[in-house]
Amino acid sequence: MSVLDTLRRLADPRSLRWRIAAVVAAAACVTALGIGMLVHTRTEERNLFLGEGAATRALEQALVEYRTPQKVPDHDPARPGYLTGDQVPDALIARLGPDGSVETWYDTSKPLQGPTMWAGTRVEGNVVAVSHNMYGEQLSLEALDRHMRYAAMAVLAVVVPLTLLGAELVLRRLRRVAHTARSIRHGDLDARTRGRWRDEIGEISSAVDHMADALQERLHSEQRFTADVAHELRTPLAGLVTSASLLPEDEATDLVRDRVRVLHALVDDLLEISRLDAGAERANAQPVPLGEAVTESVRRTGLDTRIEVTGNPVASTDPRRLDRIVTNLVVNAHRHGGAPVLVGVAGTTVTVRDHGPGFPQDLIAHGPQRFKTGAAERGTGHGLGLTIAFGQAQVIGARLSLSNARPHGAVAVLELPAGEAPTESRPGLPEAR
Repeated sequence: MSVLDTLRRLADPRSLRWRIAAVVAAAACVTALGIGMLVHTRTEERNLFLGEGAATRALEQALVEYRTPQKVPDHDPARPGYLTGDQVPDALIARLGPDGSVETWYDTSKPLQGPTMWAGTRVEGNVVAVSHNMYGEQLSLEALDRHMRYAAMAVLAVVVPLTLLGAELVLRRLRRVAHTARSIRHGDLDARTRGRWRDEIGEISSAVDHMADALQERLHSEQRFTADVAHELRTPLAGLVTSASLLPEDEATDLVRDRVRVLHALVDDLLEISRLDAGAERANAQPVPLGEAVTESVRRTGLDTRIEVTGNPVASTDPRRLDRIVTNLVVNAHRHGGAPVLVGVAGTTVTVRDHGPGFPQDLIAHGPQRFKTGAAERGTGHGLGLTIAFGQAQVIGARLSLSNARPHGAVAVLELPAGEAPTESRPGLPEAR
């Protein structure tokens, strides 16, 4: 995986890591908010309690001074530290009862001067009150809130990266499981996760491994069955071929010989598929003049096919297996497609195109399957031709892809490894047939 792909994957907002980080960040924010509100409320209650105590003590001193009055000029700084009569706020007066009990009132009506805690009582029908400024307590509470916000942001700055790191460790294991599943899907039946952790992801890994084991065993059983059937059919088929050759010449004999020939080809295909499944096939790669080899393969099919060769391309491949692939593609195009069928050779790429209804989408998406032709409109057959072509392409290290052309038609593209040009000169190749 390239650096760009890695960065794109890390920045993908749909990734599970960001969802986990968002949940953890939201939980941290809710926790910080709850703790902050609790600390703010308790601190504010404590400040009010201390303010009430300070105002009450100041009122006690003021009452002593009120009961022993001294005549002091208004401009004298030593005048009494209490208020009486109309100087007392109406809100505090409304709280005072006639029994002379002490009442407090928290005044927040003057934000520029700060909140004030008032304490007052009635003495012989007169109101006596004092005030205690709590602007310092308010500043302390605001500073506490600010510091808690800073602490919450600092915690988030640490928690989110740690969460992403922890999520990455988990997601790496999940990606390994997904990679194993994709490998099994693409034919690597030996792929395993081999997880060692005994947790939920470990259970998923173990389930995938057991599924792969069961799938591999089932496929091997099917492959062994196919190979056994093909081998067992060879002996009676040989007898059928001999018996058919001894029949007198007539229309019924021709029909029997044709069916025997089809059965013989089917058994040969089954044997070839069994060898491909078993991995027993090995390529004998050599430089091959691609245009000449493809032209000869098309000619042997005996089907009306147009060939176009660009230049004198040379590919490093096994000529026998290349012939098998090209033959199967051309026969498949004629059998299931529509005329005209075109074969193009350019560089190390061989393209086979027909003008029929095209490949079924299921075939393009999942590849060919034996004994499945894909769609009724593409004709009849056993579904083995493309299966063999894909298997032989894998043996020679080539890439075979299927697609549909516009407005209609099926296209098969075979990409071969490049090879060195031969030293001997070769005759020119015909461009069309």
